[in-house]
Amino acid sequence: MSTDKNDNKIKILVIEDDPVITEFLCTGLRYEGYEVTPRTTGKAGLDALQQATFDLIILDVMLPDIDGFEVCQHIRNHASNIPILMLTVKKAISDRVRGLDSGADDYMTKPFSFDELLARIRALLRRSGRIHESKRLQAGAIVLDLQTREVTKDGKKINLTPTEFGLLELFMRHPHRVFTRETLLNRVLGYDYDGGTNIIDVHISHLRSKLGDRPPRLIRTIYAVGYAFYPEETST
Repeated sequence: MSTDKNDNKIKILVIEDDPVITEFLCTGLRYEGYEVTPRTTGKAGLDALQQATFDLIILDVMLPDIDGFEVCQHIRNHASNIPILMLTVKKAISDRVRGLDSGADDYMTKPFSFDELLARIRALLRRSGRIHESKRLQAGAIVLDLQTREVTKDGKKINLTPTEFGLLELFMRHPHRVFTRETLLNRVLGYDYDGGTNIIDVHISHLRSKLGDRPPRLIRTIYAVGYAFYPEETST
């Protein structure tokens, strides 16, 4: 769970008018332990800021009323130091520059990887002092370095693909939690992936093979549901 130093949930305001993306963001962020407040217009987002305190804002640019650039400038003009991550289909360098000049701390384009989004959120929260996070995850002999994106087992490097790394990081952050194939698909391949969920089984098989994960497994198959990670198990 993502918490601040007072063990309260990190509060994220999502200002996004696309219902599919909003649902994807809210579901994924709440899964990570964040408290999420969604708003679908710039005005509603600004009203929410008047009513509650947030630790981070995810802001779309193409909103139905006030565009995200104006919303961002309005927030900054009121001396707010809340980290703002712009999330938009606008990919031109000029749009990125305008977003950052308007006061955004980071700028991501759609479609996006949820794992990358989470990494950027954690970076912004660390920079603002709202969280203090370890740079490594460890489960027995397996060590995952979040900075170098290297994985080792018993000190020996394991070469993982970005998808395999994303799966392992998700499992190590949430031991014992059961993930459906649909959730894993959305988390590591993105909300816009239109293939079947069987691809997750293929990636899990490759990850197990590289980890030398034999019964009793670290990555357990939960029949008719998905997968869960049990770090107390050992693979020899």
